[in-house]
Amino acid sequence: MSDVRIRNGKKYSVKVIASTDQSKFISDRDAEMDARAAQAVKSAVAKARFCKKPVAKYDAVTKKAYVEYPGGAKRYVE
Repeated sequence: MSDVRIRNGKKYSVKVIASTDQSKFISDRDAEMDARAAQAVKSAVAKARFCKKPVAKYDAVTKKAYVEYPGGAKRYVE
């Protein structure tokens, strides 16, 4: 499945790969790097929560970014 997007007059092509087809397109080294990057993000978010700092997130339903504060309050970014 390919998704073509246009931004600032330039065309960008993004290929979305299902997890079942991942081994056909991504090498083992790239898959390991992706896993490490995902773990680093989880660790950074956990550290921010522990230190009571706000965390930026994305709401897939409304397709908007927001900041979640330690008290649970959400503020959508314009």
